[in-house]
Amino acid sequence: MIIIALGANLPDAEGQSPLQACLHAVQGLAALPGLRLEAVSRWYTTAPVPPMPGAPDYTNGVVRLEGEAEPAALLTALHRLEDAAGRQRPFLNAPRTLDLDLIDLNGLVRNGPDPVLPHPRAHLRRFVLQPLAEVAPGWVHPRLGQTVEALLAGLPPEA
Repeated sequence: MIIIALGANLPDAEGQSPLQACLHAVQGLAALPGLRLEAVSRWYTTAPVPPMPGAPDYTNGVVRLEGEAEPAALLTALHRLEDAAGRQRPFLNAPRTLDLDLIDLNGLVRNGPDPVLPHPRAHLRRFVLQPLAEVAPGWVHPRLGQTVEALLAGLPPEA
């Protein structure tokens, strides 16, 4: 099972809304060779984390894919989709046209090189865990050994 979190809070390179950019990215993910799109979560509107005064809210969701992929090659494919949406990286946590985070790649545990797997902060983010629970109920964090439901229950309300 491959889990990818999607988010956007700026119009993309074609002027599409963050939701439309995320939907377009889902199509791009579904077209990746050797992978099958199995599930797409509902879309959530969330405040930026960490808080950034004046920054628009994010559209967030998660997809579940099935198949085999080499970690670096998959990360490169995700970056290509981000680039096509006009993603810029002017500073850490900057607003973005599209953000694709590789959360889990078939349970692989990897400290480096990039991508670090599972995603090192996914278990701390409600905007990842809530939609992840929709597409992969019972998912177990490969490092922590806890289900997505337990991770969600352990988050503070503001996470």
